[in-house]
Amino acid sequence: MSYFDAASSAPLHPVARQALVASLDEGWADPARLHREGRRARLLLDAAREAAAEAVGCRPDELVFTPSGTHAVHLGVSGALAGRRRAGRRAVVSAVEHSAVLHAAGEDAVLVPVDRLGRVAVSDWAGALAGPTALACLQSANHEVGTEQPVAEAADACRAAGVPLLVDAAQSLGWGPVGGDWSLLTASAHKWGGPAGVGLLVVRKGVRFAPQGPSDERESGRTPGFENIPAIVAAAASLRAVRAGADAEAVRLRALVDRIRARVPELVPDVEVVGDPVGRLPHLVTFSCLYVDGEALLHELDREGFSVSSGSSCTSGTLEPSHVLRAMGVLSEGNVRVSLPPGVPAEEVDRFLSVLPRAVASVRERLGAPAAGQGGGGPESLVVDALGKRCPIPVIELAKVIGRVPVGGTVTVLSDDAAARLDIPAWCAMRGQEYVGEEERERGAAYVVRRAG
Repeated sequence: MSYFDAASSAPLHPVARQALVASLDEGWADPARLHREGRRARLLLDAAREAAAEAVGCRPDELVFTPSGTHAVHLGVSGALAGRRRAGRRAVVSAVEHSAVLHAAGEDAVLVPVDRLGRVAVSDWAGALAGPTALACLQSANHEVGTEQPVAEAADACRAAGVPLLVDAAQSLGWGPVGGDWSLLTASAHKWGGPAGVGLLVVRKGVRFAPQGPSDERESGRTPGFENIPAIVAAAASLRAVRAGADAEAVRLRALVDRIRARVPELVPDVEVVGDPVGRLPHLVTFSCLYVDGEALLHELDREGFSVSSGSSCTSGTLEPSHVLRAMGVLSEGNVRVSLPPGVPAEEVDRFLSVLPRAVASVRERLGAPAAGQGGGGPESLVVDALGKRCPIPVIELAKVIGRVPVGGTVTVLSDDAAARLDIPAWCAMRGQEYVGEEERERGAAYVVRRAG
């Protein structure tokens, strides 16, 4: 089995495993106590904090360990907003932030749009900071498509506006420190090969911060609860070990991802590879396939021995498409995210590329996807009733009938599937058809497409 889902959770690094086992015998006592066992545990905790702080590029007393990366995000956002309550509760965030950041920022957050590569424009970012703003949040790199954000430039804009910047570095910290004059930073150990259940929260000196929720004397009062010292030690040790080989491994994995980005559109028709091809994480690539149910494709690849993930609505428990893909304005159906773990053999990438075409073809055949080369001179307009049908069926039904109307004729698709609002315009762009627009209906919406050729 080839595990290609490192962006969700990386395999436990061998150094993490060794450190975890070794510290179980030494790090079980309360580090707040003055007896010998407590002092021994405190030494381990302090050493781990210093190692993590060195990797982040901050002072040890600015970094605390949390029970998870999500916990760190909520602590960081709530504490920063409370510390700057006089500025209000307005937060500025990018439209493609992790859901943990969006939930923590709340309904009053201002979403800064991104381009089709998934990146914010610094001018848009600076413009959103106008007016009373308590906090800004920007990820270092996107978790679904890998695009890196202009954190240093965004931090300069925040500094000029007098607004602290929180950076979600969960996906990038294992590859290197985050540059720029940021104020707060969060990360999660299981993303770089550390154990689950350890997060990092960094609050720079001088940043107004008021911890919210339960508190005690541990971790500078910023997060409550007894520290899991063996897991913390393993997290810090693995971060140092991963960083030691990060530069060389990044070059190797970037070449493998470049191969996937280039070969997938050649091997599989009607595919859109998304995200920035250059300014991106080295190990991650995402592509979407027309006329494909994402969950069915992931199961097909799993049977072939490949563990991948998806940002598509078709693989989630909701009717909503991925908010990241929606913000980018790209195709969401049949979405596959490949994130390679360190050390993956090049031969496994080649095997994935050999398996993918027949996996996609199999799913398309089961769904009754249209064949290429349709033509015809039927009525000037057709209506496709796809109400009650989930992604990717509305697009498949559209593709089946577009050839029945003459050039200039229209097809109206009735759909109550949320993904259709994104996928029908994306299909038009990919197939060279004209997307006329949509009209809200009592149930769902009517999407009008004009045949251009």
